[in-house]
Amino acid sequence: MLDDFINQFWPSTVDGLALGAIYALLALGYTMVYGVLRLINFAHADIFMVGTFAALWTARGIGADDVGGIALIGVVVLMAVVAGAVAGGGAMLLEVTAYRPLRKKGASRLAALISAIGASIFIQQLMGTVVIHRVFGTSKEGGKLDVNEHFKELTAVVDAGPILIRNDQLIVFVGAVAMMIALDQFVNRTKLGRGIRSTAQDPETAVLMGVNIDRVVQVTFLVGGIMAGVAAALYFLRFETTNYFTGFLLGIKAFTAAVLGGIGNIRGALAGGFTLGLLEMYGSSIFGSEWRDVVAFTLLILVLMFRPTGILGESLQQARA
Repeated sequence: MLDDFINQFWPSTVDGLALGAIYALLALGYTMVYGVLRLINFAHADIFMVGTFAALWTARGIGADDVGGIALIGVVVLMAVVAGAVAGGGAMLLEVTAYRPLRKKGASRLAALISAIGASIFIQQLMGTVVIHRVFGTSKEGGKLDVNEHFKELTAVVDAGPILIRNDQLIVFVGAVAMMIALDQFVNRTKLGRGIRSTAQDPETAVLMGVNIDRVVQVTFLVGGIMAGVAAALYFLRFETTNYFTGFLLGIKAFTAAVLGGIGNIRGALAGGFTLGLLEMYGSSIFGSEWRDVVAFTLLILVLMFRPTGILGESLQQARA
């Protein structure tokens, strides 16, 4: 096992960083909504899944086939824009229909949590029954959808002995980090970002200071949805396939990353995503790929037992400008 880990260390590291980047982007939606509303938005993973379909339709619509180089970057940017717009709009619609009416009536957090689970199942079944079965004519049970066998041309960007980085891995990593930096700057340096942080810290005082809570919540869902959409485009670039249950396990992993980094902490989501991705791939090289999910959730249990506040621990409501 140790020999396998040593031999696979660099490939596992590269794959782990690419996978962790997707986890981190998706975890941002969980951590932002929790920071503002103290709500675990379980339907966020299904917003991500809708984004993967938007990326699929974009790639099919432009006839992407074995694209590489600058053309591949252009295709990914287009997929990210479309998927981000669709997922962001879906997240805002989700907030208006599933969460805002409960918030206006002063419903308990348990009611909101049940609404989140119901919305998640509804979106899953809607995509599975209507989109996959009716639109694509594919069986709902287990039928995967892709562009074609390979829509991207794989090339080695870095080839230095044991370190081999492909173009898709580099695009995923750089794209995710760029979005995380943009989000961090938005939250810490803009007026809307200050509104998000003040609402997270003390909603009653924020209202007295003129902050529009409904607007802040909408922006929070919108930004989280955009991050999920970009993550969906990068996921589709990496794996070239999707299905109506794509978001289920990935969403749980992203939630694990958010908890690992410190739920409600934007930079913690970054740290948790990369940590989880790396440990998953290292665990696969040591124990075998069938143990990958076991490693991830064992890590979650250990973190909750010994450091329940996560790696960084500071929540969004405590972040400084």
